[in-house]
Amino acid sequence: MATLRKQYAVARPVYSEDSFAEDHEKVYRVRKTMLDHLKDYLTCDSKRAKNAVLSFLPIIGWMRIYRVKEWLLGDVVSGISTGLVAIMQGLAFSLLASLPPSYGLYTAFFPMLTYFFLGTSRHISVGSFPVLSLMIGAVVTRLVPDGGPSANITGFEGLNMTQQRVLVASSVTFLTGIFQLAMGLLQVGFIVMYLSDTLVSGFTTAAAVHILVSQLKFVLGLVVPGISGPLSIIYTLEKIFVQITSTNICDLVMSIVIMVIVFIVKEMNDMYKAKLPVPIPIEVIMTIIACGVSYGLNFKERYGIDIVGKMVSGYEAPIAPDMQVFQESAVEAFPIAIVGFAVAFSVAKVYSIKHDYTIDGNQELIAFGVSNIFGASFRSFAASTALSRSAVQESSGGKTQIAGLISAMMAMIVTVALGFLLEPLPTSVLGALVIVNLKGMLMQFREIPYLWRRDKPECVVWVGTCLGATLLGLDIGLAVGLGVELLTVIFRTQFPRCSVLANIPGTDLYRDRKDYLNIFEPKGVKIFRIPSPLFFANIEFFKDKLVEAVGFNPLRVLRKRNKAFRKIKKLLQKNSDDITEKGLRDLFSQPTDESEMKTDELDLSIDLKDLPFRMDWNAELAANMSVPRVDIHSLILDFAAVSFLDISALKGLKMVLKDFTRIDVDVYIVSCDVYILEKLHSCMFFDDEIQTSIFFPTLHDAMLHVLEQHGEGKHKGTVLTDTKL
Repeated sequence: MATLRKQYAVARPVYSEDSFAEDHEKVYRVRKTMLDHLKDYLTCDSKRAKNAVLSFLPIIGWMRIYRVKEWLLGDVVSGISTGLVAIMQGLAFSLLASLPPSYGLYTAFFPMLTYFFLGTSRHISVGSFPVLSLMIGAVVTRLVPDGGPSANITGFEGLNMTQQRVLVASSVTFLTGIFQLAMGLLQVGFIVMYLSDTLVSGFTTAAAVHILVSQLKFVLGLVVPGISGPLSIIYTLEKIFVQITSTNICDLVMSIVIMVIVFIVKEMNDMYKAKLPVPIPIEVIMTIIACGVSYGLNFKERYGIDIVGKMVSGYEAPIAPDMQVFQESAVEAFPIAIVGFAVAFSVAKVYSIKHDYTIDGNQELIAFGVSNIFGASFRSFAASTALSRSAVQESSGGKTQIAGLISAMMAMIVTVALGFLLEPLPTSVLGALVIVNLKGMLMQFREIPYLWRRDKPECVVWVGTCLGATLLGLDIGLAVGLGVELLTVIFRTQFPRCSVLANIPGTDLYRDRKDYLNIFEPKGVKIFRIPSPLFFANIEFFKDKLVEAVGFNPLRVLRKRNKAFRKIKKLLQKNSDDITEKGLRDLFSQPTDESEMKTDELDLSIDLKDLPFRMDWNAELAANMSVPRVDIHSLILDFAAVSFLDISALKGLKMVLKDFTRIDVDVYIVSCDVYILEKLHSCMFFDDEIQTSIFFPTLHDAMLHVLEQHGEGKHKGTVLTDTKL
């Protein structure tokens, strides 16, 4: 690409903010108060009611533009393909939730029915998601453990262990839906923005590690009780390795064969996806083969392997959630709600950008909230979306959620009529299918070197989230990740990279003086830039960096000058008033009593009018009197990147300006945001010492003003004559 070399010239006066306001009349807008916004929100008319209905039922919008001839066939093919994958994943992921496989089919059916009407994404496949299944499973095994008594919950009376677990899973899912629905109604869909891509990547990688460990007992054919809580992954591995010699060889061999075949075919699907009209449904094929072989060779009796067993035929009556389970699982249900929505919204956003339509985060929260509440009433567990399943729905020609509805119908057919065919399926096959589908999440470990080279704080977020979620559990790990992410934001804003700027000769551009060889720095002028908001946490850092940039502490200089000034006045009173500057050295050599000087008076301005000569503070004084040199007469603060100031920063900034002004250093602030200026006015920032004339619209305006004020504009012509502003 060719470098632009076009010339431009602008002729205008040098403006300060005051002179600019005089020449250009500003429109002062009346800003709405909170009461005005509340009135607007509560006001209703026919147009707003119509928009509300269309927003709450997005199906009306896309059904009106549905192209039957162009889209219907693709939706049908996509729905069948996605349905096959959803059935297999539902069976497999139900093991992660510590539930019988048949309940995974419920999750592939009920949530999709409501999302079809309420969801704004046309391409995601709603159903089970391994991370959510694992988080549900952690609550289930905590309240209804394998090898011990269940929690003391009244609703468990008269129920067997499976029924108790189903009640826990559905109750947690119901509470998750309530959280999501409440957030959607309160319009807090923006909360997902606090989960960065790096945090989600580290979290899902840790979840993949948990899933891998949880499925080892099925692949190896071992009996390992479910363990939840901090360090549960360590305790689970310990129990697995203690009884590793009891591995069922049939389960292990069958799992390895299935994982290898599925992995190879999936790689081929990716390699030839441009040529294949529909990805090869290898999970379905291997499941059918495994069912047939297991039934024909009677694996259960001959080799003692665990099979899916009796499948629930049809649908059971809806159940009510248990309030005691709500109390026991509220801490876990909230992160489940956040993670489920964050993953689904991220995937939906990818496809909405690709296919050019909009999605609404708040409506998505409502859709998933209602879907989980409805599904939990019919014994399904928490639903979100899986990237692999959504990829199948989109790549196989799906255009709308009619494809999702067809996939749900396929799950219904299996539940009602064909479930008995899956009864001989070994659970080790489901475990193998879960593990082989973790490839995408486990490969995220490759992001660590990239992040370390490109952005070390982001790498810390990834590693901290992954380690926290792996060792402490997914719920606590998510909180740890958010904490680490918050610390990195604080670190970036509290310790920004401040810089001293210099002029690029012949231009009105200013850059960090460390980055360029040929720069122009007028004598006595310092330009300081802070690329961050100013608030209570970084105002002291700002002061320290400013002192470091100018080379002296203005408050210390002021105090030294005040001491010297008081000493001069006393010596003048003892000696003749007809004293010259040359005689100061002799006066300073005389001893004086400094004990009478009050420290609280040293920070006040110096009035030099009483001296019979002009005082040069940079001149060499007597040996017993030391006053730091001040080599600048003007300080320019570049506020172009300062987006806001709080009250603490405002007070600190005012003290900084006064300290410099009292030692005869003119301070100018440039490129200040208009809302910051309004806040300064409203907070009584300006007084006799600090006036509005110190504000300039651009850095170059301030520089031209400074050079003109100090008579340097004509001499160093680099700025004034070589630059047309």
